[in-house]
Amino acid sequence: MENNQAYLKELNRWADETKKTLELANLPGSESWIEAISNWKTNVNHYLVNGREILTEDELQRLQQEGQRILDSLVNYYQMDSVPYGKHQLPPLPYSYDALEPYISEEIMRLHHDIHHKAYVEGLNKAEKALYLNLKDKSIVKHWLREQAYNGSGHNLHTIFWFNMTPKSTKYPIKELKQQLEKDFGSWERFRDLFSNVASSVEGVGWAVLLWNPRSGKLGIQSIEKHQLFQLADSIPLLVLDMWEHAYYLQYKTDKASYIKNWWNIVNWEDVNNRYLEASKLKWKLY
Repeated sequence: MENNQAYLKELNRWADETKKTLELANLPGSESWIEAISNWKTNVNHYLVNGREILTEDELQRLQQEGQRILDSLVNYYQMDSVPYGKHQLPPLPYSYDALEPYISEEIMRLHHDIHHKAYVEGLNKAEKALYLNLKDKSIVKHWLREQAYNGSGHNLHTIFWFNMTPKSTKYPIKELKQQLEKDFGSWERFRDLFSNVASSVEGVGWAVLLWNPRSGKLGIQSIEKHQLFQLADSIPLLVLDMWEHAYYLQYKTDKASYIKNWWNIVNWEDVNNRYLEASKLKWKLY
């Protein structure tokens, strides 16, 4: 008991020091890491403040794994200028697993992030190693290209998806994105209704996506089947909604409409606006 409490205090101290370092450094993208560390620290404090007499090995291991995942991702984010082939990592959630309740349950978030997204990361790494580092049989190159497209798109879309959501949603679009939505779609309501309709139209497995199109200089909406089919080439995703059944079925069963309606309560419009600001810097000659 005393050893566990002492260890938890060390974890708590590390969280405080790391947050302080990030705040003082004012590095780009640090807000997301600070939020992730803060949420992890909340879980650590749960055991400290409540004076839990028993901290099971599974609970302690889970805390360690989440903290290590955040640390590894943080170090890689700021030290690497690119990801080596076959070395992609599962990003940490920027909030606790239960933070999006009641709209998305903790059970779904754990399965979705820790199992499904992890599988796409592993599949992408395997495909990249086969394609770029160890292609022994050139006759199966198309197989690895399909694996790269499927798993790579799955990894990228899920990474956007996690940061596209927050328990502290403003509920409505903000700043420059709000202005662009109104310019291109007429109103926030018209955009929301069209996006929701596109999400409902996804058959079986796929995504609804708000994108920036540098070739037209406008926002657009596109559905994507699986992770990689029906994508609009040369466009940049800003806001994505996962319509695979594993994203909602445990909680909503076949009621996709309620899942879509409730999801609007947890959209991270600050993140979407930041993505728009970066994406809109790219504008090709218009055709």
